[in-house]
Order: sequence, then C-alpha cells, then structure tokens
Amino acid sequence: MTQVLTSESHEDASMAFAIGRRIRERRVTQGLTVTDLAQRLERAPSQISLIENGRKELKLSELRQIAAALTTTVEALMSTEPPNPRAALEIALDRAQRGSVFSSLNIPSLAIRKSLSDDAIATILALHAEIQRLHHERAATPEIARQANTALRLDQRRRNNYFAHLEVMAQDLLRLVDHHGGPLSQRSASELAQHLGFTLHYVGDFPTSTRSITDHRHGRIYLPATARGIDPRSALLQALATHVLEMKEPRDYEELLRQRVETNYLAGALLMPEASAVAYLSTAKAARELSVEDLRDAFAVPYETAAHRFTNLATHHLDIPVHFLKVHDSGIISKAYENDNVVFPTDVLGSVEGQIVCRWWAARQVFTMEDRLTPYHQYSDKPAGTYWCTSSIQVAPTGVFSVSVGTTFEDARWFRGRDTKRRFKSTCPDETCCRRPSPQLASRWDGMAWPSAQLNSSLLAAIPTGTFTGVDRVGIYEFLERQTPGVDA
Repeated sequence: MTQVLTSESHEDASMAFAIGRRIRERRVTQGLTVTDLAQRLERAPSQISLIENGRKELKLSELRQIAAALTTTVEALMSTEPPNPRAALEIALDRAQRGSVFSSLNIPSLAIRKSLSDDAIATILALHAEIQRLHHERAATPEIARQANTALRLDQRRRNNYFAHLEVMAQDLLRLVDHHGGPLSQRSASELAQHLGFTLHYVGDFPTSTRSITDHRHGRIYLPATARGIDPRSALLQALATHVLEMKEPRDYEELLRQRVETNYLAGALLMPEASAVAYLSTAKAARELSVEDLRDAFAVPYETAAHRFTNLATHHLDIPVHFLKVHDSGIISKAYENDNVVFPTDVLGSVEGQIVCRWWAARQVFTMEDRLTPYHQYSDKPAGTYWCTSSIQVAPTGVFSVSVGTTFEDARWFRGRDTKRRFKSTCPDETCCRRPSPQLASRWDGMAWPSAQLNSSLLAAIPTGTFTGVDRVGIYEFLERQTPGVDA
C-alpha cells in the first residue's frame, strides 16, 4: 500500500479533509503552531496548512511521520469519529459540498474558515439536507415506483406468492377469537380488534384518501360508515394487519408496496384461513372442479379477494402454477402476477402494470360478452404456449375491471370450464397481432380520421409528495381532532 489518500473521488477527498482536521486538532491540543509542526516535519508551514485543509495528498509514509511528530498513531488520525463538535460540523460541510447534489447547483463552494460560526455551518447543512430531500423527491418519478413494483413481483414469484410467516401469524390471530375454520364473520373480525386493544368507530365524515385510520393514542380504529364498494371486513383486517406487523411510515416506494402486499395478504389469510381454504380447494381439485367463483361463495368474499387467495395457495399446496391479472376496461394492466411462465407485456424497465394487454387474451375478451354473470373461460395460444383462463368483470369505485386467473394448458384439467370451446391466438408483442390495423383498414382510413384522445390525468400527475402513501395528513389529523374533542387539549 503506497497511498492512503488520492484526489480521484469525492469520498477520498472527504477523507483527506477529515484527516486534516484530526491533525489540526491534535496539533492545537499539544499547543503547537503550524510553524512548530512544520519544523518537526521539516516542511514549509504552507504545506501543513494544505494538509490540515485536506488539499494535500498523503502517502502512508507521510502519515506515519505526522503521527510520530504528534505522538499519536496512524489509526487515531484515520478514525471515523470527528475529534470534536466543531470538526464534525466542518467535516459534514466539506462532504456536503463535494456531493453530487451540491455540484448540480453550480454554485461556488464556501471556504471553511475559523470565522465561519458553528450556527452558520449548521444552517447551511440544514439547507443542504432540505435541497437533497427535494432532489430525491423530484427524482421519485413513476418510473421509480414501477421499478420497485417489478422487484416486488419477482420476489412474489420466487415465493410462489406464498408467505409462510404471514400464514402462521393469521393462525395465531384466529385462535384469539376461537375461530376454527370457514369464513370469518364481521363479528369475529370485530372481536379480533377488541382482543388487540381497539374499539371500532364507523363515521360519516371520513377522509377520502384512506380506507381506515388507526388512533394508537386512544386505541381506536375509524372506518367509513359507507363501504365504498369494499368489503368492510377487509378494511378492518388490513388496519389490524398494519398494527400487528408493526409497520411504520414507508421510507420509499418499495417499502410502501411491500407493506401493501403484506397487509393485504394477512387480511386475506384471516378472511380465508389456510387450513379451511386448502381443504376446500383440495377436494375441488380431486373432483376436477376448481373454481374461483366457488371459492368466493364458500368464504363470502369479493371475487378479487378469492382470486388473490387462490394464487397464494394454488402452487404451494396444489402444485398448480398460475397467473393473475386485473385489467381496466381500457385494456391497461392494474395488477399482475405469474409463476407459470406466461409472458406479460412490459416496458423497458420490466414493469407490467400500466401496459396494454393483447385484445385476444381472456382479460380483454371478457368485456365483449353481454352476459356478465356467467363465468367466462378461454384458451389462448400465446408465444410461450397455450394457457387456459377464467375471467370475471368487477365494478369498483375506480372503474370497471376484469379479474383473471389462468394456468397452463396441462393444468387446466383441474378446473371447471376446461371444456370451453373459446380459443384465440395471440402473437403479441408482434404489433400485427392486434395493435396495427390491417392494410385494408389503413388504406381506407389513414389521414381521414382524427380521434380526440381522452388524456389520462395520471400521465401528468406527479408521484404524491410529502409521504409515499399520498395520504392527506392534514385531513387525517383534523379528523382525529374532531373525533376526540377535549382529549389531550
């Protein structure tokens, strides 16, 4: 090792400054002037000043010589701990000014002198921290959220969408209310909240940016008096899941999405207990009568909840690989999961959500059916193979969606609806499949049609600021103040 420091990186330069400040602190503690230390080292005083200000490259031999002159060690001079509070401020300011955020501002660095007070440095550091926060917030584009979602989906695939620790947690919670199987009633869900130390309050003036509000100070869970198209048990159980999982304010989009996946999973495991659901599905598989509709009815849950829960259990317990799609009636994917090697459309970042599904897939074809009560089944010949899928249309506050569960041609034999005659061919992502008009249509209408597009406002909207959840914190706190008048006033 011939050199300790170089000027090749910001990190090395920051280390040089920190070492220089430790040398200065050691010199001052011993009552030495710059000239005194220079004489001991047989150097010019100007060279010592450069070293103490981090502007001189040091070799290991030089650092040893300085350590000997100051009756200390190389290790002490290279310690990560600042020698005193003032040096800590100076080192922090030096590092901040060498960072990429400060460099992007295109303003000159501030000379770190004795005349610069501690308060001034602290203020500058606080301003830099806020600029850095705003910089990262500005960089938190939808692309960042999509990348986080892609990573999370890959993790779910590796697990076969089965979270064993959450299943165990659900079993422990169900034992608190002496629930041994079958659907979880609203009464049992309420009793679970009581066991966990909460009272329930259903109110009318509920903030629109959230499904529930948990007041940990007073042990209350607030829920909307009107269901808003959501199973009231789900909103309560998700709130309880957030509590028992000890979740905090998410620090980034990946944590936000993971929290949502885990709370939804635990809520589903409570609504549809593993032992009961697996026993039901195993019987249905043996009879070759697997059906998401039947699972929904057996546990009195919404279709989407049943479809999600089926993906949790199908591969782990039934040895059936599956895929799941929730698609808006415009054809845009809202949610997706697969472990059966079906190929979803993706963007350049590998994200599926927000992409357009082939119009020949069941998730799109189901919208062409007038009969929306009868279960829809279809085979699709895709580039990766032939898949069978069952789809159902669901109306939600945010629009009309199809919810689909599919599997490989081989595993379709376990499902009711496998005898369907509907079969379509998809060659997407080949544009000639369904995204490019035929030559006949193109020659007839090119230049003769100009549709007025309905711009999706989300294309222009920024990711929520302030918190990654996008929740209106002011509205939430004002709501809690209204609900607990005179308490802690």
